[in-house]
Amino acid sequence: MKIATTNTITKFDAWILASRPKTLLAAAVPVLVGTSIAIHHDVFKPFSAIVALLCSVLIQIGTNFVNDLYDFLAGTDKKDRTGPQRAVASGIISIKEMKFGIYFTFGLSFLLGLYLVFTGGWFILLLGIISILAGIAYTAGPFPLAYNGLGDIAAFLFFGFVGTVGTYYVQALEVTPIVFWASVPVGALITNILVVNNYRDREEDKSNGKNTLAVILGDKYTRIQYVAFMIVSYAILAVVYFTFKKSVFVFLPLTCLPLSIKLIKMIYTLRGKDLNKALELTAKLSALYGLLFAIGILL
Repeated sequence: MKIATTNTITKFDAWILASRPKTLLAAAVPVLVGTSIAIHHDVFKPFSAIVALLCSVLIQIGTNFVNDLYDFLAGTDKKDRTGPQRAVASGIISIKEMKFGIYFTFGLSFLLGLYLVFTGGWFILLLGIISILAGIAYTAGPFPLAYNGLGDIAAFLFFGFVGTVGTYYVQALEVTPIVFWASVPVGALITNILVVNNYRDREEDKSNGKNTLAVILGDKYTRIQYVAFMIVSYAILAVVYFTFKKSVFVFLPLTCLPLSIKLIKMIYTLRGKDLNKALELTAKLSALYGLLFAIGILL
């Protein structure tokens, strides 16, 4: 979607923009990997997997809505920001409308999640409530995670461990070593999307008082963080190999290695808006890796 000015975008388009559709693959990857392990272990429950996917996507959309609203209220999102246009900051969606969108999206996720609670027990209820609260606390509340250097940790935990292990648990009603190890590269590569985003916006965030981990670490160590997550994502395949019946198919994501090398070069050479391409490719890498990982597990 190409947006020129606020006069050329409809209200519907603004809601799509605020949901940040390019980020929604990140919500699907943990469910895909967790479900592939459930299928391999003959505990696949199609309806539970679908509901888990819907809840994950809705929580991601709700989190994006909260981010859109509270970054504006905090004064960190302006019309001339480096990244994509924001719905509330541009005036297309009002504060009241966005609050309704937040309540509706998280509320729908909670209602759908009650089915998973019914099949999976109180643990899923606790996981769901914590996930929703984390989505809100990412940008809102007295101690917003994104403003205090904890956004990356939250992303790694919730997209990696909670998303992958939670998806498997609602189908198998247990946690196995393979699903734990499989959650690590999922979380690492999805977190790298946030790393690039914050690396791009570091100077802007710093001047606005938004202390992301990139602001705290600085350019050099943010780049090292990005590369470290890449290395961990591929190295963990060896652990999965020995945990998972020593199947060579789990190494299928290694075919993504050329793209990872290209991205590392981009993160070391590009700055500002030029990093938007690196951000897009990092998101595609996380999705492609997750898809190949899931296929490898199924094979």
